[in-house]
Amino acid sequence: MSMKRGHASSALALAATAALTLAACGSDDAGSDDAGASDAGTGDANNADAVEAALEEGGSLTIWSWETTLAQVVEDFEAEYPQVDIDLINAGSGNDQYTALQNAISAGSGIPDLAHIEYFALSQFALADALTDISQFGAAEFDGTYTPGPWNAVNQDGAIYGLPMDSGPMALFYNQTVFDEHGIDVPTTWDEYVEAARDLQAADSDVYIANDTGEAGFITSLIWQAGGQPFQVEGTEVSIDFSDEGSTVVAETWQQLIDEDLLAPITGWTDEWYQGLADGTIATLAAGAWMPANFESGVPGAAGDWRAAPLPQWENGASSSAENGGSALAIMANGENSNEALAYAFLEYANAGDGVQTKIDQGLFPGTSEHLADEEFLNAEFEYFDGQQANQVFAESAGAVPEGWSYLPFQAYANSIFNDTVGQAYVSGTTLSEGLQAWQDALVTFGNDQGFSVNQ
Repeated sequence: MSMKRGHASSALALAATAALTLAACGSDDAGSDDAGASDAGTGDANNADAVEAALEEGGSLTIWSWETTLAQVVEDFEAEYPQVDIDLINAGSGNDQYTALQNAISAGSGIPDLAHIEYFALSQFALADALTDISQFGAAEFDGTYTPGPWNAVNQDGAIYGLPMDSGPMALFYNQTVFDEHGIDVPTTWDEYVEAARDLQAADSDVYIANDTGEAGFITSLIWQAGGQPFQVEGTEVSIDFSDEGSTVVAETWQQLIDEDLLAPITGWTDEWYQGLADGTIATLAAGAWMPANFESGVPGAAGDWRAAPLPQWENGASSSAENGGSALAIMANGENSNEALAYAFLEYANAGDGVQTKIDQGLFPGTSEHLADEEFLNAEFEYFDGQQANQVFAESAGAVPEGWSYLPFQAYANSIFNDTVGQAYVSGTTLSEGLQAWQDALVTFGNDQGFSVNQ
């Protein structure tokens, strides 16, 4: 599922994708499949008719996705439309799939009709003219269907590149048993979080408030919550600036945890990490609403100990959150079956129609406003969290995500070098602020080398 990121591909492969992006941007005939996508009225109506006609005629589709809940959606769609045959392929998760996509795009063959792409990577493929602008099929009608974070992620430069598959509004997962045992209140601000980290260590030197060895998606999500906007993108014009107030407050606050050795030096998704969550030596985890399924499957012995709470705030009385993870399903330009109308029919069914509930029933956290407001959904009791109605926490978080956040058009590459720059603050004595500056410098150089205009 989209919450568990694939390992970063080599910098060379990611650089190749960025180079592909700029090559496409400079091509006069790239994106011809989307010609007329901006036409209003008649064009949209004609394309809507084309979608209906494609469903009636049927055909084949190939989908690349690592999202396990999509299998049932495909089965249901094929049962309703037996004239359609769908080949659902797991080509690897995260960057493993993106590298495979880039290879197929470069070769000009073997490109799937639809692909599962995380929000942070969408612009990378959109700028390469590798994605179809689905506004030509009337996708703009779904404005308001999704919560702000996911909907803004698929809207770029006036085009719509896919429909949200899921979302990752953040929450603070905490071990209630550990906090109760030591008489420590669950923090509601990040300053209180630092104090709780100190109190936990004072009570038991084996207990850490959290684990952290440096992870790009986590730090950028905290900056997002703090109101920072270090990345600004307009086509190939890019600005990178980690001196903004949001980035600064995150770096200064988190630095205290690093300097005082208050974070467990354990990398996420490892056996040691699961063990720490299970035995209470890792007391909290700030992550997306997709995390409960991972607790249930990976930490079954701690059922009843954990709860979900709103993220701590950067200011008293504030109510702000951020997205962490989440992904879309996008139609690829030049898909192997060359049937974008049929691909859109499935996309709409899967991510805006009956398929949404099918995925929710299997544990996926949706990005659709309607489902997040549904009483049955909100009042569902999580057995793992001792009956807590945790969806209420997640839904509130989804509505509190600040607007205006942008990812880089080469974010996958940026994430791959995070530990060579910012991550050094965890191991070498440099500060997070220095690390962020080093990351910025490296990304400015890389972006300009790839043909973007970065900080110019």
